[in-house]
Amino acid sequence: MVQATLQLNKLATIEEAKFALDFNIQNEIKVSAWGEQVESAINAGRVTVPTCICLDLEDLKCFEPVERQYERWGVIFHNSIAIQPSNPAFPAYSGLTVLMGAPKSGFLEATFLHPVNSVSAFVTSSQRLVLSAYDRDQQLIAQTTLPSANLANSDSAISPNTLLSITANNIYSVTFCAFDGQFTLDNFRFCL
Repeated sequence: MVQATLQLNKLATIEEAKFALDFNIQNEIKVSAWGEQVESAINAGRVTVPTCICLDLEDLKCFEPVERQYERWGVIFHNSIAIQPSNPAFPAYSGLTVLMGAPKSGFLEATFLHPVNSVSAFVTSSQRLVLSAYDRDQQLIAQTTLPSANLANSDSAISPNTLLSITANNIYSVTFCAFDGQFTLDNFRFCL
């Protein structure tokens, strides 16, 4: 697995990883579109408010526009649709359902109701993909890049479903942009 990481304004790096995430998995909740808690990794030794939310996309219907389904969990999507990819070049990371930018291809935005400090997703793209984070005033505060396409069954050096993550203080929105391309997102996750 390959992981792309960016913190604040440092240069993005792609490195080999064995699922070593920078996030505290002790305080994560996986949530469905219907507002249900699907799975929790909260430390049983102490009661704490979960600091990370991972979206379970499996309750979404294929070709359902995705906008306010996860609003109660603090995120609203723009230009997003749920799909179950029939093209094997875009495999899901887990389950069957992923998010894709539509109706405008190659672009997807997520706006947070409260500022977050990190955002990640497993991405598969037909082109270079840029993940950008913005503050309350829509000023760019951090950016990271998947440097090239990573379709399954291609000659790409980057495997499909690469973890793309970004960390900065007070992220109010993020955009995923693959200029003139298509991409899918799975396991969209954000941490407070």
